Amino acid sequence: MHGIRQTGPLTTQKSERRGLLVDLTPLRSSPPFARLWFGSSISGIGSQLTLVAVGLQIYDITHSTFAVALVGVVSLLPMIVAGLYGGMLADAFDRRLVAILAAVVAWLATAAIVTQAFLGLENTVLLYALSTISAVAATIIATSRAAIIPRLLPTELLPAASALNGISIGIQLTLGPALAGVLVAAVGFPATYTVDLVLFAAAFLGIFSLPAIKPEGETQRPGLESLLFGMRFLKKSPNIRMTFIVDIIAMTFGQPRVLYPVVGAVLIGGGAVTVGVLTASFAVGALLCSLVSGRLGHVRRQGAAVSIAIGAYGACILGFGVVLLVAQLGGHRGVGSLTAGFTSANLVALLFAAIALAGAGAADNVSSIFRSTILQSAAPDAMRGRLQGVFTVVVTGGPRVGDLFVGLLAAAGTVWPPLLGGALIIALIGLLARFQPSFRNYDAAHPTP
Repeated sequence: MHGIRQTGPLTTQKSERRGLLVDLTPLRSSPPFARLWFGSSISGIGSQLTLVAVGLQIYDITHSTFAVALVGVVSLLPMIVAGLYGGMLADAFDRRLVAILAAVVAWLATAAIVTQAFLGLENTVLLYALSTISAVAATIIATSRAAIIPRLLPTELLPAASALNGISIGIQLTLGPALAGVLVAAVGFPATYTVDLVLFAAAFLGIFSLPAIKPEGETQRPGLESLLFGMRFLKKSPNIRMTFIVDIIAMTFGQPRVLYPVVGAVLIGGGAVTVGVLTASFAVGALLCSLVSGRLGHVRRQGAAVSIAIGAYGACILGFGVVLLVAQLGGHRGVGSLTAGFTSANLVALLFAAIALAGAGAADNVSSIFRSTILQSAAPDAMRGRLQGVFTVVVTGGPRVGDLFVGLLAAAGTVWPPLLGGALIIALIGLLARFQPSFRNYDAAHPTP
């Protein structure tokens, strides 16, 4: 082919000129994708802000790490149902319309969270219920949006689009938690939640501007038969199935976020600001990784890349546990309050903890780029909604199972969940990589489910 010189798997002269920088071609070539990307990025900042603030409010009410973990656990089953049913809806109806209706429900749930905060109700059951409604709606939005993207872009740009989504998530997870920590400490919960309510308008703009996107090929009415058809397809698709399994392992054993309040209040100190720093560190790693993701779109052995990335993720989570262990043995203690000043923090421990979490965020982002690309390129359009439903359940539900794992194991000590979890991830991914040759040898030039 004229103008192309082979320098490695799927590497071109254009990619050499671009170097490591993120490929912005999807934003330039598809205005609908660009609007959807910007809208979800802005609204996602508010969603992450509320997610962290709800955890802080529940901890402030109960002073219980397990109570914080229950935010995710309570919403797990409804999210699983929403992801599966939302996928069937996306394979049967206009995906744009499905996303709009789900966004309306999510906005109303956020408005109710704002109201309870202004009324000073301090009712954990209400917070669990509203967070669950919001999570269910967000799951359906994510499922529809992920099924929409392959219709807005050619296949060769899907890795670049996944990297851009990594930047979006990085921005959301960096600014959202950081704003939550600062705003909760400075102006309280009601004003903090209100920011999310305002930013959510961007989601509507991004979705409303899309064209109608009906599924291609034969459609099925949502119901048991449609779900079983999708499950039978997944059973015959080992590569797509492996993208789900490896992520479940990583998120079940390597999600220490429910420890952050007790780390900020007691173990490292620094209160709500420390919680924001720890949460944002993961996102900073993902964001920086996406910014230098230019060459990732030209990796052919994407299954092997996923395995390596998740192994690195486990090592970083293990490192985070080591930092907490050293801090615990060092005898430093916070004052036991999330409203404590940042000067009470063990700054050295916080720095190394943030570095470990940033590494985990970078590794998770690499894994996410390739897992998403494998699914979007290998699945037929008529099946994308249902498979994206399963994918969304895994991505959003896995961390909830991880919250339960950490919440239960934390009873034996704060440092044990990341220490044991990181070691388990490394061991399990090593075994799967050895015994699943089709995934290990997956070739992006010839995508097969």
